[in-house]
Amino acid sequence: MTLLATVSFALAMLILAASPGPGVFATVARSLSCGFRPALAVVAGIILGDIIFLLFAIFGLAILAQTLGSFFIIIKLLGGSYLIWQGIKIFFSNTSLTDSETKVTSSKSGNFLSGLFITLGNPKVILFYCGFLPTFVSLAELTLADIFIIIAVIATVLAAVLGTYAWLASSARHFLKTPRQMQRLNRTAGGVMVTAGVVIASRS
Repeated sequence: MTLLATVSFALAMLILAASPGPGVFATVARSLSCGFRPALAVVAGIILGDIIFLLFAIFGLAILAQTLGSFFIIIKLLGGSYLIWQGIKIFFSNTSLTDSETKVTSSKSGNFLSGLFITLGNPKVILFYCGFLPTFVSLAELTLADIFIIIAVIATVLAAVLGTYAWLASSARHFLKTPRQMQRLNRTAGGVMVTAGVVIASRS
């Protein structure tokens, strides 16, 4: 990839990543309810899912993904159900700020899987990359170095954008100290998480 193509691709990814969607909502909800670090595990799962689908697109596995449609439907339903369950737990949580952080931080794998399910539950991401990447580089002429550059750009942009969302949500969270404020925060974060889960589970 040329420098111009790399920069253009990074800017396009930046705009797309910043657009509100289930990934952003889940990241913000997790950060609001549990803090910055648990939200980073969600972000890591989202990034891995994008990289997996990117490699599928690059190596021509989009057709294989389409033949495994029922598998992705199961993943989508599991991911959506998991987020809904997490959202309900957060909604009815009355724990303090410290207790909430302690309980959820210990479930890093659960946060990571929720982020991974968000992406894997949407096989259209493969088609997105199939249509998006050729705008900047020919898939047939990609070298191994190009693939590493693309992966690095995707990981960096998603980490920066979603990490910023998580940090802002976590910063706002620390201004809420009273039990009543924490209850309102938990209900807001839980509602956002449930909404993200419903969107993932119901979209075609």
